[in-house]
Amino acid sequence: MEFLKVVFSSIYVLLDKCNVVVINSNSTLKSIYLMFKLNRLLILSALFLVLTVLFSCSSTDDGNLLVFRYNESKGISSLDPAFARSQSLIWPVHQLFDGLVQFDEQLNIVPAIAKSWIISDDGLLYTFYLRTDVLFHPHVLFKSKAERIVTAHDFVYSFNRVVHPSTASPGAWIFSKLDKDFGQGGVFAVNDSVLQLRLSAAFPPFLGMLGMKYSAVVPRRVVEHAPNEFGANPIGTGPFLMKIWRQGEILILHANPEYYQLDSSGSSLPYIDAVSVTFINDKQSEFMEFMLGKVDFISGINSQFKDALLTRSGNLRKENAEQMYLQKAQYLNTEYLGFNLDSTQGDVVPLAVRKAINYCFNREEMVMYMRNNMADAALKGMVPPSLSKPYGQELVGYQYDKNRARKILSDAGFKNGYPNSIDLYTTSDYVDLCEYIQHNAKQIGININIHLATGASFRNLVANGKAQMFRGSWIADYPDAENYLSLFYSGNKSPNGPNYTRFYHAKFDSIYIQSLTAGDSEKYLLYLQMEQLIISNAPVVPLFYDNVVRFVNQRVADFPVNPLNLLEIKCLRLD
Repeated sequence: MEFLKVVFSSIYVLLDKCNVVVINSNSTLKSIYLMFKLNRLLILSALFLVLTVLFSCSSTDDGNLLVFRYNESKGISSLDPAFARSQSLIWPVHQLFDGLVQFDEQLNIVPAIAKSWIISDDGLLYTFYLRTDVLFHPHVLFKSKAERIVTAHDFVYSFNRVVHPSTASPGAWIFSKLDKDFGQGGVFAVNDSVLQLRLSAAFPPFLGMLGMKYSAVVPRRVVEHAPNEFGANPIGTGPFLMKIWRQGEILILHANPEYYQLDSSGSSLPYIDAVSVTFINDKQSEFMEFMLGKVDFISGINSQFKDALLTRSGNLRKENAEQMYLQKAQYLNTEYLGFNLDSTQGDVVPLAVRKAINYCFNREEMVMYMRNNMADAALKGMVPPSLSKPYGQELVGYQYDKNRARKILSDAGFKNGYPNSIDLYTTSDYVDLCEYIQHNAKQIGININIHLATGASFRNLVANGKAQMFRGSWIADYPDAENYLSLFYSGNKSPNGPNYTRFYHAKFDSIYIQSLTAGDSEKYLLYLQMEQLIISNAPVVPLFYDNVVRFVNQRVADFPVNPLNLLEIKCLRLD
């Protein structure tokens, strides 16, 4: 690869020197040259492709198999659903495991292994009626197909396994609302095909939480045979089963020929034969693989090559249209800056300063120039538009107004600006955003010092209250606005919960608790009140509501995109 880079660089120098002569003499070289002027990485990819074709230096022969290929730059540590806490783990686990319910493209809750369910009038008892044709993937411990049939008892075991301290699952919290005096820890198998769960208090979002991968069913016999090996040798019920996994190299999933779900015409799913996952951690190399057609899609925008793929307004550049298409949809992910409001951990940024920072920068400009319009400016509250729609019309957030920001500071006694520096912690991926805020804050007399931290170190600083100000993001665990509002409930203060700002407001807490048992119309009014309290107390600076952004190879069809950015492959087709 280093040799090829040298070759590519040399060719570029020659092209640059030859200029008009070379370019006018060959239309192919002209196209390559112009592409290089747009982005150096594209010319490397194009030349690599030419060399590959001319010299046949590498080839991949999948025969007639239909293989969907993607790269996971962050790696995969476990394929056990009990540990599926991040997108890099959720994507492959989603192919291998199913639960009681699932989400459609509009995030409606629809049947999976549970074909139907009934919720009692008081919202406490959930009764699920299971399919009787769902099989665990084959394993040597199963002596017959009958032993592989999923029953209600398997769900009782799976849920209690996640909760058990010895598992140390980060998903144990989703079952914290179960009535521990009912059945086995709140779960009861009435018979093989009827499962009941009872809550200690009504909690309307609970059904959606059962769509998370933590709630997937696992086979007791296989797990207990080798508990420490299940994450490397997963057996589930999903549309794909694991074939090969060499950590850090490749993961191969094969289609499950006994998968229980069918398409609308009654045909078997999935349509493709296999999924191949590579683990290239360098983003430039990943991008080159995509441009060479060796990876079928890339997710998200990387600042290094966003301008090579997109126009400033966020459209796919015409020169890329033959090779790929762009997918864009609302994402349940809010990017924000948070303030640590716990005075026992250090100096707290005053309310007036927090409000001034919220007013001092143009969110729409930031999204256009720094994200190529691949996001929506956070002009309302913390909750993304797709979840705040029922009440969001009345919500007024922070607009760009530097004069108002200066007046807020002056009225608070900071006539010459805020005299203390503020320490803002972030990771390298978000330095550009933080520098943008830093620049605008300085114009109104607020000095922000930016500190870089690595992933693990950064998370520890925020969780333990050591960061005065921090860059954060919240991707919804389940599709309900409560999931975002819970970030500000005092009972969830970090490190025991996701309230990383350590925000406390007695009225907010009271309304939050009231909303948990409210009907829909009342619930949305309570959500609105909570959002208004967050805006007026400014524990955070909402930046933008992210978009799901995918660049997809033209050979891929029927590739659904949803606001949770789940990787849905079972209905995908390949040309």
